[in-house]
Amino acid sequence: MILRDMTEADLDAVLRIEREVHAHPWTLGNFSDALRSKYECKVCEHEGQMLGYAVMMLAVDEAELLDIAIAAQHQRRGWGRKLLDEMMVLARRRNMQRLVLEVRASNAVAIDLYRKAGFADIGLRREYYPAENGREDAILMGRGL
Repeated sequence: MILRDMTEADLDAVLRIEREVHAHPWTLGNFSDALRSKYECKVCEHEGQMLGYAVMMLAVDEAELLDIAIAAQHQRRGWGRKLLDEMMVLARRRNMQRLVLEVRASNAVAIDLYRKAGFADIGLRREYYPAENGREDAILMGRGL
């Protein structure tokens, strides 16, 4: 797997994946803003094909994973864990002490991935995410780096 900086030229492919895997996807504007804000925006590739991407914001000594996704056809093959591990390595290199993220309370697969990677629940944000029938809670998770 190759991890490289996301560019504006990647956004069409990133948006395709985002829309494919998220019921309430980020917009082009969200990704463009992240790039302009100099967030850590990465894409992962294997054999010339984009597998997924991640967006992470760094602040003082804490990193926040804002978005991470692997294309549906590449899920359940360990790529998500590899991408998550690479983002943790990147955060450590930037002298971050902790990585936090929010995850939909209904996303059992992602929660399991994060727990296996050493994340623990640190809070709950009630009715944080838009959902089909109203709003859905977000579990706030974190781990030391």
